[in-house]
Amino acid sequence: MYVRQVSELSLEGARVVLRAAIAHAEKMGVPQCVAVVDRGGNLMAFERMEGAKLLSQHSAIQKAITAASHRVATGNLPTELAHGIALATGNRYAAIAGGLPIEINGEVVGAIGVGSGTDEEDIEVAEAAIAALKAAIHPIIPPSTGCCP
Repeated sequence: MYVRQVSELSLEGARVVLRAAIAHAEKMGVPQCVAVVDRGGNLMAFERMEGAKLLSQHSAIQKAITAASHRVATGNLPTELAHGIALATGNRYAAIAGGLPIEINGEVVGAIGVGSGTDEEDIEVAEAAIAALKAAIHPIIPPSTGCCP
């Protein structure tokens, strides 16, 4: 086969992820930088909330690119290996937690990178944003009451 079908994150999907991340960070009271990239690591959406750390804008983008490139969450590699990869990629590899691939129906369609909080806060915001996208794609349908088609 010379051509294959792939799922892609749309701009509206990236906006759903971004808005959900910002809403969750606001609810937590933790200003964040949030980056959303497509499956190729191309930036689709970004926001730096008021009060978020200035340099976290760069790490959030790199976390998203790394998660999309490696198709795994950032921050899970042993330090020595992560530093080697960072060196080999011109310091474009993010070894810190807060980047998650966005997987829909078993296929990575993009990634999110969150930075400015603790590792746990960054991950929580990213997970909430991905959950919001999945809910938008597959809305929960209430059980039928049996009365109507």
